[in-house]
Amino acid sequence: MPTNRTVFHKWSNLAGTMIKAHLSLHKEARGAVELSEKIGVALGQRPADILITNGRILDVFSGKVREDAVAVAGSRIVGLGDRSAKTVIDAAGSYVIPGFIDPHVHIESSMLCVTEFARAVVPRGTTTVVADPHEIANVLGTEGIRYMLRSSRHQPLSVYFTLPSCVPATSMETSGATIRAQDLAPFFNDRWVLGLGEMMNFPGVLAGDATVLEKIRAARHHGRRVEGHAPGLTGRQLDAYCAAGITSDHECTTAQEAREKLEKGMFVMVREGTGAKNIEDLLDVVRPENSGRLMWCTDDRHPHDIVDLGHVDAIVRKAIGLGVDVVTAVRMGTINPAVYFGLRDLGAVAPGYRADLLLVDDLHDLQVRTVVRGGVVAACDGQMVEGIDPPAPTPIAPSMNVRAGSLDFSMVAAGRRVRVIEVVPGQILTRQGIYEAPRCGGSVISAPSRDLLKIGVVERHFSTGNVGKGLVRGFGLRKGALASSVAHDSHNIIVVGVSDTDMRAACETVAAMGGGLAVACDGAAVATLPLPVAGLMAYEPVHTVRKAMDGLLKAAHGMGCVLEDPFMTLSFLALPVIPELKLTDRGLVDVAAFAHVPLFVD
Repeated sequence: MPTNRTVFHKWSNLAGTMIKAHLSLHKEARGAVELSEKIGVALGQRPADILITNGRILDVFSGKVREDAVAVAGSRIVGLGDRSAKTVIDAAGSYVIPGFIDPHVHIESSMLCVTEFARAVVPRGTTTVVADPHEIANVLGTEGIRYMLRSSRHQPLSVYFTLPSCVPATSMETSGATIRAQDLAPFFNDRWVLGLGEMMNFPGVLAGDATVLEKIRAARHHGRRVEGHAPGLTGRQLDAYCAAGITSDHECTTAQEAREKLEKGMFVMVREGTGAKNIEDLLDVVRPENSGRLMWCTDDRHPHDIVDLGHVDAIVRKAIGLGVDVVTAVRMGTINPAVYFGLRDLGAVAPGYRADLLLVDDLHDLQVRTVVRGGVVAACDGQMVEGIDPPAPTPIAPSMNVRAGSLDFSMVAAGRRVRVIEVVPGQILTRQGIYEAPRCGGSVISAPSRDLLKIGVVERHFSTGNVGKGLVRGFGLRKGALASSVAHDSHNIIVVGVSDTDMRAACETVAAMGGGLAVACDGAAVATLPLPVAGLMAYEPVHTVRKAMDGLLKAAHGMGCVLEDPFMTLSFLALPVIPELKLTDRGLVDVAAFAHVPLFVD
């Protein structure tokens, strides 16, 4: 029988003296337990640190659920079955599943610094992420990568990284930095770096661009994965992309596209973020015979989705609700990404694996009640446990350089018809439309009655004064303007609006905050969210950021915006590697042609 038995009843808040004693015990146990001691615990010769009893284990290897106890020593699972233990957690019939793993996420897109991101997602069951710090690297270069690595230390979340492969993403925009293969090389020696991040410059791969191939070779030389980003790529071009050693893709938007990539040996990450939701379109691809090469990922997920819906848990829950087998859905969020990245001690409830464990009442509803991370109870009932304190957010220098009073969004009417960026709701890709130019005298203006609005991209890294200008359709604004310094991938300031005056006011507000989001109307800001960390992230908790986002969305919707999350949509309209038509600080980009094109077609 267990000794010194302390029973944590189902969904206990683990408060008071019991949790203090538990945390004190496991503060020592967090360190590496000697191998001989682990063997002794596994054999029953020593008491386990924690024993989770009366649970039903979901075995991701066999696909079966069985009743058994889970013994933990230090940060590891050392055995299954009843034995003596210092502390006992009574699961009272709940399911024990592995902690969730997000294999592709941009933490910056949560608009939370690493500390607050960890506070937000750990209670939802995410215990490991593989983050691509591509966003901050486009602002701060290698210092941005170092900043994210520093910020991720000692978190109640395992944060691994892939290195940004495309900084800048293209030569058709002004980025805050340029990162070459030799700049990345030292980072591959870091144990927390698992690969080269999404290779979105697929034209460069296909053309055999020396600088692109050098980065791929460096990753492969160090035995690391090379992540893909190849929306719509097919046939021989896809063959060539795969032949370069690129092994995954998270940009599939159709079942046919996903099937071809699977058939050609790629792993497919099914994305369900805020701006791009692909799970329903790819549902038919999820089959027992290929599910081992499929994973879920969030990519870019805003605070309100994390708070209201969840993180990886929300994807698994949605998949199950849409008919995906429970075991398959859980595997795609646990063991599959662990195997893909070679994280051999993650993703399963089995001896030798890290004790990243979730207790859930119902496998179909999948509400995470208790989170054990590395052998320590980290969260219960959606809240971090008292005493589990992530490190204070790491400060960073300002990075916003825009000349006050220099912004001009006027456009001369130099033709009759114009190219227009057409928003596709729920997707980050756009369409290219040709429309009669909305005019007033000799100038192009917004025409809210036709849902044709001005859009601009203001360079903010070097104060060059560059302002890219165009037109967009799909926002539905009747007045005012929206602006953001979150504008993939170079993160210049992007703005859409009805009047030049409001567009200027929104942009100047963003610049004055050191980065962030703003809604302006009648020449003044009416809602804001400061993002002082590289113009991308806040130091505040997720609920504070979410409240500010709610204010921004309410203001935008009050001005007629028809998009559920216009700021997520706006953030991708400057990304010239996602089809079809985008805008950078240097002008309109036809992504298929991979070249700048004029606003006017005749």
